[in-house]
Amino acid sequence: MFIQIIGVGKLKEKYLVDGIAEYAKRLTPYLKFQIIEVADEKAPDSMSEAEVAIVKAREGERILAHIKSEAHVIALAIDGKLWSSEELAAEIDRLGTYGTSHVVFIIGGSHGLSDDVLRRAQQRMSFGRMTLPHQLMRLVLTEQIYRAVKINRGEPYHK
Repeated sequence: MFIQIIGVGKLKEKYLVDGIAEYAKRLTPYLKFQIIEVADEKAPDSMSEAEVAIVKAREGERILAHIKSEAHVIALAIDGKLWSSEELAAEIDRLGTYGTSHVVFIIGGSHGLSDDVLRRAQQRMSFGRMTLPHQLMRLVLTEQIYRAVKINRGEPYHK
């Protein structure tokens, strides 16, 4: 199985980079894993709705350029379905067995995802109604993918 995370913006915080690297290393025996960072659009702090839409569209174009046609796309969105760790594990197992062996998770930038990206996604997943920084979300998602793999293999997860 091949799982990718496509995220907007470059991670700079060492603790996030180190945490993601640790879980990515732990995933190596089980599947191919890759994180793709696409550039965030430079924008002022205060923008109109039209300007926000332009920023999301430009970031969306960068995201879509990395998605292969056969990939099953899961977009992280506040209005997405809430999954438990066990439900995520079951979905990854189902996709690998009956769907596709290539799954792409999308994490938008600070303004969210463009309509084009959301239309490309077969599913939307939410980690709750709280807003989390998109950089931190990469670490949380990577850990949950690792946890899902361990659940699917019936192996203990302690860290």
